[in-house]
Amino acid sequence: MSIRRVAVLGAGVMGAQIAAHLVNAGVETLLFELSAEDDDKNLNVIKALDGLKKFDPSPLASPAKLRFIQPANYEQHLDKLRECDLVIEAITERMDYKSELYRRVAPFISEQAIFASNTSGLSINQLAQAFPEHLRHRFCGVHFFNPPRYMHLVELIACCETEAPLLDQLETFLVSTLGKGVVRAKDTPNFIANRIGVFSMLATKHHAAAFNLGFDTVDALTGRYLPRSISASIPSMR
Repeated sequence: MSIRRVAVLGAGVMGAQIAAHLVNAGVETLLFELSAEDDDKNLNVIKALDGLKKFDPSPLASPAKLRFIQPANYEQHLDKLRECDLVIEAITERMDYKSELYRRVAPFISEQAIFASNTSGLSINQLAQAFPEHLRHRFCGVHFFNPPRYMHLVELIACCETEAPLLDQLETFLVSTLGKGVVRAKDTPNFIANRIGVFSMLATKHHAAAFNLGFDTVDALTGRYLPRSISASIPSMR
């Protein structure tokens, strides 16, 4: 299977940046968002795309790449999902919102497409229950980290019904086309990296209190010198 066309559902912080990284790699990409209450139903997506210009570091390899992201909305363009080889859901981290969206888009997902959630920690098996049973073998989790253009790691998480060859195909795409380093995670709360990250933050808090360290000192000791992500420098993350 060749992944040539991808749809990203959700034009928030992560969805818009994932779309940007896909077009950086030359992948045809549609970015979906809720319809705007305006003559132009794509206005919400257009605003999100315009917001990408303000990110530092930039999620775009060049400003010209922005025009290759195709705006779409759930009211007018669901039929376009039939033409996509991969659909990545990247909406708010709420089980009910995601489940409702899955039920809405499922009739338009190709039988050959991969459908993946970018959830950072919700149960993939529980999310799969909102997906049609005949398509669950093509459902999995694909967790990018913020900012997705610069963070090398991507977690790949199967549900009970996920086909093993499908994960292999998706991993090949993530590594060969998007330049990512993939780890296979079990369907445990927050998977691998965020479990480690939460422990790290709590350990840092504990030692800061024990040694009476100020915020600036902690930042200096645990920031780029380790080195750690500069995600906090992105305006939308503040």
